Amino acid sequence: MAQYTQKQLLHELEPAVAKELDRHIAVAKEWMPHEYIPWTEGSNFDGPLGGQAWDVGQSKVSETARTALVVNLLTEDNLPSYHREIYQSFGPDGAWGTWIGRWTAEEGRHGIAIRDYLLTTRAVDPVALERERMIHMTQGFESSYELDMLHTVAYVSFQELATRISHRNTGKFTEDPFCEQLLARISVDENLHMVFYRNLLAQALELAPDQTIQAVWDVVEGFQMPGSTIEGFTRRSLQIALAGIYDLRIHRDEVLNPVLKFWKLFDIEGLSAEGEQARDKLATFMDALDKKAARFEDKREMIKTRQASQA
Repeated sequence: MAQYTQKQLLHELEPAVAKELDRHIAVAKEWMPHEYIPWTEGSNFDGPLGGQAWDVGQSKVSETARTALVVNLLTEDNLPSYHREIYQSFGPDGAWGTWIGRWTAEEGRHGIAIRDYLLTTRAVDPVALERERMIHMTQGFESSYELDMLHTVAYVSFQELATRISHRNTGKFTEDPFCEQLLARISVDENLHMVFYRNLLAQALELAPDQTIQAVWDVVEGFQMPGSTIEGFTRRSLQIALAGIYDLRIHRDEVLNPVLKFWKLFDIEGLSAEGEQARDKLATFMDALDKKAARFEDKREMIKTRQASQA
């Protein structure tokens, strides 16, 4: 089966990009971030305006909820790096370039709105948050995969869905109706972005199945959330997983598996030996991840039982 160059793939898939862009614009509903912020709860902080310094007692959400909110926001903050990555993968021309601009504009309001909520409600330490933002954005984000269109689209197909679920579950976990409403709305954006990329990769599978399956395998095997470079991410992600906000079971059953099923990846016929090998590796990986998720669930139950007995 013929191998396509990056330039050929971009050209051949541009009609699909244009179609998905038109569909996205038709179904995406305008929303105003400022309408989701409880501004009446806000007050001045200490500093030039002489307000009150932040104290943990002012936060209405739990420590775990604060951890998840900060991780989610810092992840959104790195948008300039994500923009650079997809710009380098897709290029500025035609429907590809138009989508990059639209996607970036929509993603930009997520960090704005979450930060407005956190500062207005005094949910997190604003000084610590700003210092972490500076460090995280200075580091930037660099993909661990080949910076080409197929790997990029495969990655964001999963990542956008993972982010949607993380935001949605975080909102529920806070038990704050304002936060839940905001993050639910942001999740709608993330889902529409996932659908765009997922549908586009389905077209790539029809055009170049072997190359696309290899890219999917590369991404699934080494998948990392875009916030994985946040300081203390391993500790924080464990805290988030123990709370059931985002864990291995969710990653396998609610992120990887639904997208792979949509692509009907295991039903494709006529693959090369390399394509078959990549698909076999993917199937083996999914089985292993199922067992790993089960072990984590057992460990979590043991921790909960022990904590209950000590209460």
